[in-house]
Amino acid sequence: MRKLFVFLALILLSGSALAFDVVDSGGHRHTLADYKGKWVLVNFWATWCPPCREEIPDLIALHDDKRNNLVVIGIAMDYRDTKEVTSFANSMLIDYPIVFGTDKVTSQFKSIRGLPTSYLYNPEGKMVAYNVGALSKEAVENYITQNGKQTK
Repeated sequence: MRKLFVFLALILLSGSALAFDVVDSGGHRHTLADYKGKWVLVNFWATWCPPCREEIPDLIALHDDKRNNLVVIGIAMDYRDTKEVTSFANSMLIDYPIVFGTDKVTSQFKSIRGLPTSYLYNPEGKMVAYNVGALSKEAVENYITQNGKQTK
């Protein structure tokens, strides 16, 4: 049975969160400011990582469920080449943006202690939670319901 992971403690940042500016595998730019008014889940993952693979269907469901007012951005880490990542993403039917993790990309976020690692930003653009380990759709939706209003 799949374990239900909940977000760890609130982010230990005082003030506003670090903004990000990344380019996905299709060449589209994504900034935190682009998503003002939406929840944003940034997920660091790898193709070889079993917990990462386990959470992908839930991340797809979260991204596709417009009631959540949430967008998912996946950041692929520890890959041999970009074709490996895009081929894997296509085989898993990932429809959310995939960014190739580089030092420049990862420097825009707090530390990544393991894979998967996820950061959640609220609709005001503040980083409010993070999680090391697999997430479930239910855990993310519960967090959003308890800590902010959902768009129905």
